[in-house]
Amino acid sequence: MKMNALILGGDGYLGWPTAMHLSMKGHQVTVVDNYMRRNACTELDVGMLYPLPTLIERAKIWHEKTGLEIKVVIGDLTEPELMRSLFNGTLEYQWAIDQSYSGCPDTVFHYAEQPSAPYSLLNYKYANKTLSNNLLVTNNLMFALKDYSPETHVVHIGTMGEYGTPDIDIEEGWLDIEHKGRRDKFLFPRQASSLYHTTKIMDTDLMWFCVRMWGLRITDLMQGPVYGFETEESKVDDRLKTLFNYDEIFGTVINRFVVQAVSGYPLTVYGKGGQTRGYLNIKDTLQCVEKAAQCPAKAGELRIFNQIMETFSVNELAELTRKTGRNLGYEVEIQQLENPRKEAEEHYYNPTYQGLQEIGVEPHYLTEEVMASMFDCVSRYKDNIRHDVIFKGIKWG
Repeated sequence: MKMNALILGGDGYLGWPTAMHLSMKGHQVTVVDNYMRRNACTELDVGMLYPLPTLIERAKIWHEKTGLEIKVVIGDLTEPELMRSLFNGTLEYQWAIDQSYSGCPDTVFHYAEQPSAPYSLLNYKYANKTLSNNLLVTNNLMFALKDYSPETHVVHIGTMGEYGTPDIDIEEGWLDIEHKGRRDKFLFPRQASSLYHTTKIMDTDLMWFCVRMWGLRITDLMQGPVYGFETEESKVDDRLKTLFNYDEIFGTVINRFVVQAVSGYPLTVYGKGGQTRGYLNIKDTLQCVEKAAQCPAKAGELRIFNQIMETFSVNELAELTRKTGRNLGYEVEIQQLENPRKEAEEHYYNPTYQGLQEIGVEPHYLTEEVMASMFDCVSRYKDNIRHDVIFKGIKWG
C-alpha cells in the first residue's frame, strides 16, 4: 500500500535518504527540518566532508531528476503549532509542486532530535538545547496525534545506548520479571551514558505513557551507530548524497575511522578499545524503517526492535580499517588515547536483534569490500578533510 509519509528531521543523515527511498517507492512524502544539525556544524566549526544544497534545493533536484515530489517544510518542531499544522490542515509548505494539504500522515518517521552524545556534554547550554529540543519535539508529536490523528503510526529512532552495557543479555525493549512469586513485563532497564542518551530514555518513557493513555501506535527502533553514506537513490545525482560528518561531535565511529585513514590521521581509539556496540549499514536503516512501517504496531502498543545487524569492538573496527586501508595503499596507524568518556571499556555485550529480520530485513554486513567502497567514496573528497576538527577531546567529566 502507498502511504502518506511525514519525515521529521528530513534534512538529516538518515532523514534525507529515507525521504528519497520512500519517494522512489511511490509513497507521498513530506519532510520537515529546521537545519539544527547544519547550524550546529557551522557554530562549532566542524566541517562536513562535502558541501550540500539546501533541503529545498535537494527536493527540486530530486523532482528534476525523477519527476517525483518531496514536499518541504522549514520550521522548528519544538513550536507546538507547527507540529499541529502537520495534522490539522493549516500547514504551509516552503516548497511543493502541489501546495494542497496532503491530509494526516499514515506514518510519521521521527528523526527530529539532536543526535550527538558529545554535543550534549559540551557545556550546560548545549545540554539544555539537547534536552529541550528532543523532549519538546516528541511531546508535541504525541499531543498532535492524540488530538488529530491517533491512528497514525509512529516509527521513532531510539538508540541502543539507552540500555548501556548491562551484565545480562539485552532483550528487544522488554523484560519479563518474576518477583516474590509474581510475574510482569517491564521496559528493559535503562542506564544512559550521556545526556543525549538520557533524552532518548525519556522519549521511550513519554511514548509508553502516551500509548497507555491514548492508545497510540508506536514502533521504537533502538538503533546502533550507522555507517556509510551512499544509497541507491543518492546515485541519481551526486548532489543528493546525505550529509557526512567525520568530526568527534557528529561523526559516527566507522565513518570517522575511514576519513582518518584516508587523510593520514591516526585512528582515534578511546582507552582500551574494548567498547562493543551494534552497528548497521545506512542501507539497512532504510530497510528497517520501511519494514516497520509496512507492519505497523497495533493501537495501544509500543513495539520495540533493536536495530543493529552485527556487533564489533572499537579495536575490531580499527583493525579492519587498518587492514583495508593498507591493502589499498594507505599507511594507517592506530593511536590509543585517554578515554574522554565515562564508559566501561571491557564489558559483556549480548543484545537480541532478530525482530527486524523476522519482518523481512535482509542485513548488509561490514566486510573489507564494503569498507573499501567507503574508502573510495571518501577519497574523492580528501582535499576537504580538516585535521583540526577530527578530535578535540570533549570530556564527560
